[in-house]
Amino acid sequence: MATVREATFDLLRGLGITTVFGNPGSTELPFLRDFPEDFRYVLALQEASALGMAEGFAQGSGRAALVNLHTGPGLGNAMGAMITAWHNRTPLLVTAGQQDRRHRALEPLLTGDLVDLAKPYVKRSFEPVRAEDVPGEIRRAYHTAMQHPRGPVFVSVPMDDWEAEAEAMDPHDVIHRTSPDPDGIERFAAVLRESRNPAVVTGAGVDRAGAFYDAVALAEKLAAPVWQDPISALASFPQDHPLFQGHLPPSQKQLAETLSGHDVVLVLGAPVFLYYPYVPGPTVAEGTRVLHVSEDPAEAARAAVGSSLVGDVGLAIRGLLEALPASERPAPPRLEPPPEPEARTPMSVEYVMHTVAGVLPEEAAVFDETASSKAKLHRYIRVNRPGGYHTSAAGGLGFCMPGSVGFKLAVPERPVVCMIGDGSSMYSVQALWSAARYGASVAFIVVNNRGYSILKGFRDAIGAGDRVPGLDVPGIDFVGVARGLGVEGETIQEAGDLLPAVKRALNAGRPYLLDVIVDPEVPKLLS
Repeated sequence: MATVREATFDLLRGLGITTVFGNPGSTELPFLRDFPEDFRYVLALQEASALGMAEGFAQGSGRAALVNLHTGPGLGNAMGAMITAWHNRTPLLVTAGQQDRRHRALEPLLTGDLVDLAKPYVKRSFEPVRAEDVPGEIRRAYHTAMQHPRGPVFVSVPMDDWEAEAEAMDPHDVIHRTSPDPDGIERFAAVLRESRNPAVVTGAGVDRAGAFYDAVALAEKLAAPVWQDPISALASFPQDHPLFQGHLPPSQKQLAETLSGHDVVLVLGAPVFLYYPYVPGPTVAEGTRVLHVSEDPAEAARAAVGSSLVGDVGLAIRGLLEALPASERPAPPRLEPPPEPEARTPMSVEYVMHTVAGVLPEEAAVFDETASSKAKLHRYIRVNRPGGYHTSAAGGLGFCMPGSVGFKLAVPERPVVCMIGDGSSMYSVQALWSAARYGASVAFIVVNNRGYSILKGFRDAIGAGDRVPGLDVPGIDFVGVARGLGVEGETIQEAGDLLPAVKRALNAGRPYLLDVIVDPEVPKLLS
């Protein structure tokens, strides 16, 4: 008989998981002792960074990543990042050490209700009843995380369980795809065949399903304009393609107006719809029919209008491709390119995004946590490859800095750029240390407007007046912070200095941070 610890490491090898992200504590030491030489431990200096790096690694590798947290306080520190992973539908196997079973009844220090703490932002949360059940529960957690809709799963493991005896555990093979109903595909195809002026909306589910280029083929067959859904964790359509029309606005009235005139709107791998400010209006204009394809039954159930087809988004797209003839409709007008911004000081956000776009490698992965600058980033930085864009669908901050580091560790050959606001960068800044420690050569570009401009924009949108406290964040030395964590960088204030600095960051061969001072212009959330 092996120990629980030995059986678990053998199981993880069989599942292809040999990287562990974490920040260790006393309850995790029995698992980590005599750490196997064929495994890699990636240390974060705070648990939110550990979970964020694991999420980026999972997005890069395409399979669940393992993160090991420290009992209740560590899991609590990571819960904001867990919410992001939940909304991003990223598969994670999250474990934490529980106090020793032999004196749990006395509620010693570091005892906690970990199972309930992880809820509701995990697909399953469990503590094995017996020590010997730990490997089986970890196997179940992995397959649950990988089953669509994917997401994090949590397992609490009492610290004395690791030395108990357990039988070896076969990894077990599960095909984690669910085919959509063939009759449903044919019903959707019949509507599209009769459509006079269809439109397509793509969301993160397209890229998650490996259907980025299949969506292109479908849109071309329909000769239909394509919009990215309003708030998407991943890009799902090449943004320089002639059919691409930009991002939908995240408010009901404006979104319905944008799609008005189309008799059918095919929504692929996105909710119907995800909004931010409340602007009342119809979901779509009168006379517009919505066809919705989703991997998530809950997302389909809450769709406000239309018909939903549940199942693997890639299989549904390929089914529609086979069922539809090529349209003879003329192609819609192409999206106008944005104007070239003026080089001035202080720099406009548009100038920063335009400059970065001009030298960004085609295969780069962009992690975006710019908040108030997001719309301008989308105008200038066009993503044309799968996995080329990443952000948080949860709306919270703290994902992109550690996420970009984890992604780079999973896909070291791919250029990675983290475009991040000055406020956003302070949520998981500890990830810079991990980037330096493990050689993750990410270019971190801080778009520094010295405050929470997205909140100023929301303040103006709701008419809250000027006397709202806590929206200015002056006086942070971002280059000094980065250097203290082992990452070199520089501050850029003049427009003429930006281009060579961006090139230095992209070609540094190590993590490098640019603190780019921009005009603190407040964005208009609603036009």
